[in-house]
Amino acid sequence: MDWKNGLSPLLSRLEELDSAVLALSGGLDSSFLLYALKEAGVRTLAVTGESPTTPARDLQDAVRVAMELEVAHRIIQTKEMERDGFIENSPERCFHCKDVLFTQLTGIAADEGYSVVLDGTTADDLRDYRPGLRAASAHGILSPLAECGMTKQVIREAARAAGLSVSEKPASPCLSSRFSYGTRITPEGLERVSMAEDYLIRLGLNEFRVRDTDGSARIEVSPSQMDMVFKMRQEIVSAFKGLGYRFVSLDMEGFESGKLNRVLIKDKKDKPEG
Repeated sequence: MDWKNGLSPLLSRLEELDSAVLALSGGLDSSFLLYALKEAGVRTLAVTGESPTTPARDLQDAVRVAMELEVAHRIIQTKEMERDGFIENSPERCFHCKDVLFTQLTGIAADEGYSVVLDGTTADDLRDYRPGLRAASAHGILSPLAECGMTKQVIREAARAAGLSVSEKPASPCLSSRFSYGTRITPEGLERVSMAEDYLIRLGLNEFRVRDTDGSARIEVSPSQMDMVFKMRQEIVSAFKGLGYRFVSLDMEGFESGKLNRVLIKDKKDKPEG
């Protein structure tokens, strides 16, 4: 599917809607959906959740995109850090986070007369381990990008054609995804990993993760930028230790979104059937 063939059915689907609340993360997918809603003439309120798990750059991008598209935008404080199921960081963590967010968004929609709540789930997301999808289903959240079969590649191409400022932005999930399952999510840990990633961005890296396991940092970076990391090894180690990391390592496989979910696949294979 090219982006032109994907955009037409998406706009047709959105034109069926009277009004919508959109969960706007500041990432590529939900930003493009906001653009499509504007093109389809749907009365829309974009809502962005803010908490210690939100990268500051994502919040800034959400504000900028909503301003560029001249769509009403609201920032709300979300309370996933008050839920034990979230901070315990089990494989169900994402469900609890999305359940908190969607509870607030459906409340806003009901109170203010919006007919549906949408999110930026894509066709690619349906093939990954995403407990948040169950929360979306439980709250009746619609995912037009996924419904229309739009992949991240198609969305990026369409965003480029539309001239969106986030068209080249890499995926940026919430900061809690940087912690190995079972590592408790704390405000201090979230701030540390946020500062570590902001430091790497200032160095010029653009597609990476800092994975935190019991106070040790493992840097995943695209293979094309590994040489850069090696050349600045001493500076990076010094900066990370200054943030409180005891050990700093480079993942030789390179960056891969969702890599921490590998342990879930292994656990499933190790369990006997029946």
